[in-house]
Amino acid sequence: RLLATEVDNSSEKDGKAARRVRKDFADKIKDGPDFSDFVSGMNEPLTPAQALEKATAAQNRLQSKLSKGTTRLPRWLKTDIPTGGNVTKIRKTLRDLNLHTVCEEARCPNMGECWGGGKHGTATATIMIMGDTCTRGCRFCSVKTSKSPAALDPKEPENVARALAAWGLDYIVLTSVDRDDLADFGSNHFASTVRNIREMAPQMMIECLTPDFQGRPELIEPVALSGLDVYAHNIETVEALQGVVRDYRANYKQS
Repeated sequence: RLLATEVDNSSEKDGKAARRVRKDFADKIKDGPDFSDFVSGMNEPLTPAQALEKATAAQNRLQSKLSKGTTRLPRWLKTDIPTGGNVTKIRKTLRDLNLHTVCEEARCPNMGECWGGGKHGTATATIMIMGDTCTRGCRFCSVKTSKSPAALDPKEPENVARALAAWGLDYIVLTSVDRDDLADFGSNHFASTVRNIREMAPQMMIECLTPDFQGRPELIEPVALSGLDVYAHNIETVEALQGVVRDYRANYKQS
């Protein structure tokens, strides 16, 4: 807008100088290319029969590539759209209980295989607890951020456990957003969720992929001793890139 306009001191509105289209810009537009310049060099328009012939030929070439297994993307890079009874059941439960999964938030292409058990027959999912809004703003992450997210749902630990027990999964990963707005950063909520799962689905393997709890051992301990099978935490990147990639409240040594 600034390149195309200039201040018009002769005309003011509400005490501010108005802007008008710059003459040199207007002249360039006036003398610029028109539609014929973009289609120049073309022959006479195709007849309907010619257009159909070209479209048919292009379709035949595509079908030939598909039949030979030659496509734009390699076969190993493709995956089926998540479908099936277990996928539908899990999605319905998530909506009914207002739960969130990293699988959906990140639009993971392997969601159908994980939720359905895949070729290994082990059904798993990654549940994101403590809401869908993070108090940190790491540059690699697309989760919503806010300095003051909504309050924790006190029924979430029980709802998560009930959902997982109904799904019949073999392995569950619990992760969460960072909640620096809370006194314990969500440590007790995390531990309560694990205890509820252990009570309702004792056979299930539980992994907790936790925030850093600002490196405080007294907040890490309740989660570590809650009955989980695997305690995990991501450092996200090498030490030299921590300040570039992660939020200023996270750092390599703390993790």
